[in-house]
Amino acid sequence: IFTPRTETDPMDKLARIYLKKVVTRHGIPVSIISDRDSRFTSNFWRSLQNALVQIKQEMQAARDRQKSYADLKRKPMEFQVGDKVMLKVEPRYVGPFKVLERVRDVAYKSNLPEELSRVHNMFHVSDLKKCHADEPLAIPLDGLHLDDKLHFVEVPVEIVNREVKRLKKIRIPLFKVRGNSKRGPEFT
Repeated sequence: IFTPRTETDPMDKLARIYLKKVVTRHGIPVSIISDRDSRFTSNFWRSLQNALVQIKQEMQAARDRQKSYADLKRKPMEFQVGDKVMLKVEPRYVGPFKVLERVRDVAYKSNLPEELSRVHNMFHVSDLKKCHADEPLAIPLDGLHLDDKLHFVEVPVEIVNREVKRLKKIRIPLFKVRGNSKRGPEFT
């Protein structure tokens, strides 16, 4: 790879050019063989390593900033044995179910009814949320149809409403459909 440069370029500039032109395409070399004297190779290698350390530190600083901002939004979820939790079944939560035991820091075992017998009863904490509702407000599982990946299976029953949305010259038909799962005031 040939790049224009002057003979008086300092080593840090040569190292930056080398990073930009060679390392980005071929990776970091294990060794450098040069027809110049050993001082050039030594100084060049030292400048290259300093540039790599600086890049690594800048990436770590950016990662730390992003993590600290994301951690403000995160909250650790912990449940006690006997707590009632809701289970995330795409795209909704069903339940409540009782927590039987804490398996690991982020895994809980809960009792599931017979309708969910083919689903494993151990869940990651991200699939659970604390149940704050009363028992009468819980969603009955007998009307739900789930596949093996915990996704709702809903069959459209009727078209409730339709409209056409216009975007410049394109017309997009929109339909409001009533499904066979009995949820919500309009079941849509």
